[in-house]
Amino acid sequence: MGDKTGFLKHPIRVTPTRRPVEVRLHDWKEVYEDFDSRTLMVQASRCMDCGIAFCHGGCPLGNLIPEWNDLVYRDHWREAIDRLHATNNFPEFTGRLCPAPCEAACVLGISQDPVTIKQVEVEIIDRAFDEGWVEAIRPDAKTGKKVAVVGSGPAGLAAAQQLTRAGHDVVVFERDDRIGGLLRYGIPEFKMEKRHIDRRLEQMKAEGTVFRAGVNVGVDVTAAELQEQFDAIVLAGGATEARDLPIPGRELDGIHQAMEYLPWANRVQNGDLAEAPISAAGKRVVIIGGGDTGADCLGTALRQGAASVHQFEIMPRPPESRAPHTPWPTYPLMYRIASAHEEGGERVFAVNTANFVGVDGKVTGLAAHEVELKDGRFVPVEGTDFELETELVLLAMGFVGPEKPGLLTDLGVDLDQRGNVARSKTFASSVPGVFAAGDMGRGQSLIVWAIAEGRGAAAAVDEYLQGSSVLPAPIEAAARALS
Repeated sequence: MGDKTGFLKHPIRVTPTRRPVEVRLHDWKEVYEDFDSRTLMVQASRCMDCGIAFCHGGCPLGNLIPEWNDLVYRDHWREAIDRLHATNNFPEFTGRLCPAPCEAACVLGISQDPVTIKQVEVEIIDRAFDEGWVEAIRPDAKTGKKVAVVGSGPAGLAAAQQLTRAGHDVVVFERDDRIGGLLRYGIPEFKMEKRHIDRRLEQMKAEGTVFRAGVNVGVDVTAAELQEQFDAIVLAGGATEARDLPIPGRELDGIHQAMEYLPWANRVQNGDLAEAPISAAGKRVVIIGGGDTGADCLGTALRQGAASVHQFEIMPRPPESRAPHTPWPTYPLMYRIASAHEEGGERVFAVNTANFVGVDGKVTGLAAHEVELKDGRFVPVEGTDFELETELVLLAMGFVGPEKPGLLTDLGVDLDQRGNVARSKTFASSVPGVFAAGDMGRGQSLIVWAIAEGRGAAAAVDEYLQGSSVLPAPIEAAARALS
């Protein structure tokens, strides 16, 4: 490391300041203020000469974190982006959206606050774009092989970029009208402005990747046609089947899945329409689900002018610091405050919704009670029943796997016990020439896992087509993903 005692000289972890709540609630821009580059260099100097970089193990991509921390500390930004891009196709996505398991595994985190790895990452890539260092990387030769990538989320994009650079003719199919998958329509603008997707897509187009949006594979293009026209197929459509809440009153109008609600807000920001057909404006909102998607719904509802927002979580409130059963270097269970939680609303833990109530077919409230965990089951706490008035309920309870009817059924791929596409250790499905990457094979997971699997699947497809592959792949991550 450039400064082996940096963590002693600078024991305080410094992160970007979030814009004032009263300001950011009136726009949809990203919530963080700019971060001074000199401050960032000091923060990078806190990366220890730890001998065994556990951050590597924490990162599914195997990012070369100590190397680019050192380069930033030395003010070698051009070299830093090369090391960052060596393992991560899209650090502008992970630097904004990843929960940073690398920081949870940081050796410095044993005794101090960990290094601001995620912030160093995003500052490197943002500077690289500003300086014009992110250029198209075209293949030296074409293979004559054609690959279809179904789905344009982070897994599909990573696979497509790697395969294009290997010389294959790659076409990415996306059923939505714009490329990006959940990055485009599931992530609110205040968490990641969509310009970050657009500028990366320009690079990929210049490299030769072809994008076909508005094409529902399995409907507009059949599975048989896809197999006939392409030498290999990468399934990267994600885990889009949402977990439902089948309780009395679920049929009432005003109860929506999060992914029925969030895309409309993004479409408004895209300029597609003046206002969202499903809006929280003036309504009492209840969000069922305490995870990141629930927080995305919270921030969106507040910006739309909700009268009130309650966010329900069935699990008990996590501890303020790392829970004993998630010791270093594992990702810790602990109480976290997302930017949306600072902005308003009430978080309610250890609560279960029993039924919805309504008038004239529209939801007007819900009945709920507190629960406690006993022998692995949630048991109602006697005497805690309550009712809450609401005009909009958003279900943000996660996803249970990929959609089966259509493409997966027509291809005839085997499914695993969880309903995901079954894969070998080389990402190959049960159908020759068909591979699966990201949430479609792994189940609902992190963006960093999606990119890692996209890269791993690309190397596997390249070897399938060519007999061998020079594509780098996060081998350790792939092994852990498929073990």
